[in-house]
Amino acid sequence: MLKNPKYIYGPCDRFVPASLNYGQYFLTKLKENSGKIALINGLTDEKLTYDDIAQEAINVSFSLTRMGVRKGDVIAVSSENRREYWSTVVGIICSGAVVTTINIGYTNDELKHVVGISKPKYLFCSPLAYKMHSKTYRSLGFLKHIILYGDEESPGAIPFKYLAVPSNRRTSHYHLELNVNFEDFEPIDVEGYDTLFILYSSGTTGLPKGVMITHQNILTLSCSNVILPPLLGLTITPWYHTMGLIGTLNSFSRGNTTVFLPKFNVEQYLRTVEKYKIEQLVLVPAALVALVKSSLDVDTSSVHLIYCGSAPLYEDTAKAVTKRFPNVTALLQGYGMTETTLAITMNYNPDKYGSVGTVTSHTVVKVVDPDTKEVLGPNKPGEICLKSATMMKGYVGRPRSEGYDDEGFFRTGDIGYYDEDGYFYIVDRLKELIKYKSYQVPPAEIETTLLKHPSVLDAGVVGVPHPVSGEVPVAFVVKSGPVTEAELVKFVADRLSNPKHIRGGVIFIDEIPRNQTSKILRKELRKMAKTRKSKL
Repeated sequence: MLKNPKYIYGPCDRFVPASLNYGQYFLTKLKENSGKIALINGLTDEKLTYDDIAQEAINVSFSLTRMGVRKGDVIAVSSENRREYWSTVVGIICSGAVVTTINIGYTNDELKHVVGISKPKYLFCSPLAYKMHSKTYRSLGFLKHIILYGDEESPGAIPFKYLAVPSNRRTSHYHLELNVNFEDFEPIDVEGYDTLFILYSSGTTGLPKGVMITHQNILTLSCSNVILPPLLGLTITPWYHTMGLIGTLNSFSRGNTTVFLPKFNVEQYLRTVEKYKIEQLVLVPAALVALVKSSLDVDTSSVHLIYCGSAPLYEDTAKAVTKRFPNVTALLQGYGMTETTLAITMNYNPDKYGSVGTVTSHTVVKVVDPDTKEVLGPNKPGEICLKSATMMKGYVGRPRSEGYDDEGFFRTGDIGYYDEDGYFYIVDRLKELIKYKSYQVPPAEIETTLLKHPSVLDAGVVGVPHPVSGEVPVAFVVKSGPVTEAELVKFVADRLSNPKHIRGGVIFIDEIPRNQTSKILRKELRKMAKTRKSKL
């Protein structure tokens, strides 16, 4: 069998542990980094060491087993970013159970949908999440116990401290009396193909699906031979999302220290960079644009490296970064999705502005014409399709073949291309392309152009029906200064080709609707476009 010359093949250079047990692997990494600080809360300055996480994790695992948790049981974590999160996740993994992470920003209907997919038997919950969703959680017949973080106690919920922190004052049979000895502890046996995580697709174009990630998936991802500098990092990415969850676990496995903030606020973020002399940032493009446009006078000279993901980052934004972060030596972008565990391309070449990089190990990518399915060569945009050792096991309750083509490649729904050097570039989502006459117009390109205007803080573009042209672009804009609709229409027309002109007009609003990972909720914009009412 010969390789297809139009496919892009990643190297085969990763070797995973023979046991294929991620819990065992991760505990080993925690032990290797004994004495180091793992996490710092940028708001409270609270520090969490690798030893703290390891001890709490094995305590939680022991307690869960004593409560009756068995291999394959699903356990949910519904919480904002806080200190208990990681000992909970690692403890669940070591008990042989499956972790499912829940977005606390879900509406009740969204929450019922996702937990209806995974059907967790146990739930770890922050006080905030409990306050928001306790009624819904208590209505679930398959949920046996709720375990509550923090010092407050609530009837019917088990305090987390009972499971994680030993106490001589035994007031419940769940109380842990002594710390579990690390040397005596062993995670429950699993197979590499066993499900480790059930995560949820973003649901920006439809209802979320339950994505099954295996022990072998994440071990393959973790065992990279890429040597990265141990820089002090700052993250705001929610840990229930793939980028935050898997990315932070990966950082821990390398022994890094990470400062985290519970949510994104431009001033707070920049002052945290200055306070801790942060060296490395992990951001989504929307947050990076907001930072670049801020006029706040703070010292950001400590930042040397920025990782960006979750949405396309364009060349103009990348070039503007050096004004805000003067000592940045590289702005590196990756591309991936929940279904691929994390990134399947990564850019380590600072000269390739706007590229999401080259294909990662044990991955094969092809670009195909969405209509004819012809495999395309360099510099020809089409749908990105892939095979990878980090590819999900499948969707919960759906056929294994769903989402795959006849050759077994997963269809990402993303439009992109690669250049002569094998570097990939993302154009837009296939389902989000605006069909203007015979042209396919990527809304992200119009948004990027609008963001160049000094009076535009944020922008979102969707197609609206047109009796002659099929669809025309309409722009939603958040202003940072005085600007008119006519000015912005002309601004785009002067910079983009005819099919990309804003023929649907401009609607000024207070905020662009986005999900928790900053992806634009275009279905919400389409609803708003029907009313044609400006809020400003």
